[in-house]
Amino acid sequence: MRHDIDIAGVLVPSLLLWLVVAYACVALLRALLRRLGVYRLVWHPALFDFALYVCVLGGIVYLASEWSS
Repeated sequence: MRHDIDIAGVLVPSLLLWLVVAYACVALLRALLRRLGVYRLVWHPALFDFALYVCVLGGIVYLASEWSS
């Protein structure tokens, strides 16, 4: 797996890009879950959002490492 990505001559850590992608995915998931009323069943919404973010980030990093190897 490459550790740095070259964007217009600037080396950016690949994890930074995956963090941004995961945030966008979680933002869409959060809107969908609110619309479906899932947050009525959640005890601590902020903790749930953080756990969702960590799970999505882990999945994205895993898929990226599988895809690149």
